[in-house]
Amino acid sequence: MTSVSTEPRWLSPAEMRAWRAYVIGSELLRQQLNRELQERHQIALADYEVLVRLSEQPEGRMRMSHLAGQVASSKSRLSHQIARMEKSGLVTRLNCPDDARGVIAEITPRGLEILRTAAPTHVEGVREHLVDLMTEDEQTVVAALFERVIAHLDLS
Repeated sequence: MTSVSTEPRWLSPAEMRAWRAYVIGSELLRQQLNRELQERHQIALADYEVLVRLSEQPEGRMRMSHLAGQVASSKSRLSHQIARMEKSGLVTRLNCPDDARGVIAEITPRGLEILRTAAPTHVEGVREHLVDLMTEDEQTVVAALFERVIAHLDLS
């Protein structure tokens, strides 16, 4: 039996430029936003994102499995993150009332206060380092593109 080898569809120079710009730009952006939050509010960007998602929910709580999808994290990684955030008093974990195996994360008053004080720093960073660099048309294109990527890759 012979195996048929197919040549990969290598990226064109324009495709490679787009890919590399995305990889480097998105990583530099996340590093900058994280640095600003760490320096001014002693909170990591990943923790800030969890607090935002929880604050947007009724009663400030969400099932851990759903939260993991919202912050693009594995359930295991999120569990460790939530345990650390719980020790800092930012969130608490509760048993799910309708599913004995389920766990709910809930933002605490301290978590809400940290979020309130850090949000202006974060939004200013997002504006300065991304949003204000784009035209409205580019914002529409970027949103549509990554909504397609999310729909394509969302395994939840």
